[in-house]
Amino acid sequence: MPSPRAQLETLVRDLGHDGFADLRALPVEGAARPAAVLILFGVLDGIPSRRVAAHVPSDLDVLLLARASTLRAHPGQVAFPGGRVDRGDTDAVAAALREAREETGLDPAGVDVLGTLAPVPLAYSRHEVTPVLGWWSQPTPVRAVDAAESADVFRAPVADLLDPARRGSTVIRRDGREWHGPAFALETASGPQTLWGFTAMVLDGLFDRLGWTEPWDATREIPLPGE
Repeated sequence: MPSPRAQLETLVRDLGHDGFADLRALPVEGAARPAAVLILFGVLDGIPSRRVAAHVPSDLDVLLLARASTLRAHPGQVAFPGGRVDRGDTDAVAAALREAREETGLDPAGVDVLGTLAPVPLAYSRHEVTPVLGWWSQPTPVRAVDAAESADVFRAPVADLLDPARRGSTVIRRDGREWHGPAFALETASGPQTLWGFTAMVLDGLFDRLGWTEPWDATREIPLPGE
């Protein structure tokens, strides 16, 4: 079986121009602000998952953070490092690496950029977000650099994310309507976290396209944080 890095490289080559077509069904009306996120895989801290997954090694991780609860946009949500593309950024890759350094303290020199996927529109926040896939070839310590931006920074073992017992769906109910989306129940050093929304949809799509997904119950409802 190819290594996870080789599988990610193949995914970028095969999927890059199309991206997540199913996530691009609701384009932003009017001008959208460009943004980028870093989806960083690797052996982040050398502590493997205790779970044996069907398709990935136990030491494969992805870097995530919990946004500060005081932020106006997506407060408290678990997310990839990332943010808006600034004027000083040459492209989405530069923006993703800069934001990751500012938010987590990682050294971008240790990150091998595997490529980018097509931008995904976020109608709610009026952004178009470019996912940047990376492999952490030379990991460096990470932390929540700015408490005003991030409440926590942590590794998430992919084997745990793929655990059907940790998977389910969140349901947003408004005005008699319902919106369902994939979700992951995480256990971190600082306590339980719920991964949902844009980040969960991207990871769910990546896992499906990589062939890593294990059968899970989409009818199992995971409460939204605060419910």
